[in-house]
Amino acid sequence: MHLLPRAALALLASSLSLGLAAQTKWDLATAYPPTNFHTENISQFAADVEKATAGQLKIQVHPNASLFKAPEIKRAVQGGQAQAGEVLLANYENESPLFGVDGVPFLATSYKNARSLYEAQKPVLGRYLDKQGMLLLFSVPWPAQGLFSKKPVDAMADMRRIKWRAYSPATARMGELMGAQAVTVQAAELSQAMATGVVEAFMTSSTTGVDSRIYEHIQNFYDVQAWLPKNAVLVNARAFQALDKGQQEAVLKAAAAAEERGWRLSQEKNEAAKQALTGKGMKVAQPSGKLVSDMKQLGWTMLEDWRKKAGAEGESIVSAYLKTPAFAPVIAAPAAKETRK
Repeated sequence: MHLLPRAALALLASSLSLGLAAQTKWDLATAYPPTNFHTENISQFAADVEKATAGQLKIQVHPNASLFKAPEIKRAVQGGQAQAGEVLLANYENESPLFGVDGVPFLATSYKNARSLYEAQKPVLGRYLDKQGMLLLFSVPWPAQGLFSKKPVDAMADMRRIKWRAYSPATARMGELMGAQAVTVQAAELSQAMATGVVEAFMTSSTTGVDSRIYEHIQNFYDVQAWLPKNAVLVNARAFQALDKGQQEAVLKAAAAAEERGWRLSQEKNEAAKQALTGKGMKVAQPSGKLVSDMKQLGWTMLEDWRKKAGAEGESIVSAYLKTPAFAPVIAAPAAKETRK
């Protein structure tokens, strides 16, 4: 038996190494349809990673909750069943209040303020996820949340006993404060819930309004611009650390690009979606002054509740945010009632 020359052995070893690297595959789970801008952005991220690694790392995107349902995705990434996944951060407020700060109504109502809040939240949330064996790759906001309702709404009193769709602890709390009947319904189930009369009103983005064809069941959309909840793409830390340095850098670079692109897309899609809703016959209107006033008071109550739950770490987020130049106050403590003498 002839021994292979050292050069040939080295070439063979190199080829085998490249072959194994080319087979590295990640599954990325998301609950949203392929046409949603979040999913489109993630698909571009996956394509950028594959290109930058010359095909050595391929990320397979599984949209529309086809791999895991929305509430299961974070645990799947943490446990390694999926190497990566997209989650709505506010959905996990019951696990830790740190996830839910961007779900406080009227704390951050513009993209500029939402970005400042994110920068304040990111390091604290990153440390929390690190302890769970995950990394935050990037985060992108939904357009500001508006109110969809079957019946006209002029004040919060009109929401009493209405069937209210909750998709997070914060929206469930909103339903409670409004006196509505809260029902938990995730995005993938929204169309059926409307068609069967399970829900009559809810807060969500204009883009979800288009994706879920809300205009087929509900006629009124009030552009309340209450808050901008964020989706985040998480990756299992072991899966990331198993990559070589060049692959890790490619993932991080593509993630940074996806974050910037995603924030831009969110703004663009918001305006296009509102026009699309109008084109489908939906009444797209500004909320009444009374409704805005009522909801701002609700926002103050929820902010105080959140601060109590979040403790020192939560307070550090809010304090850092309130100090940023971008912050523009929207909610404030209700004025003290005058005491008659």
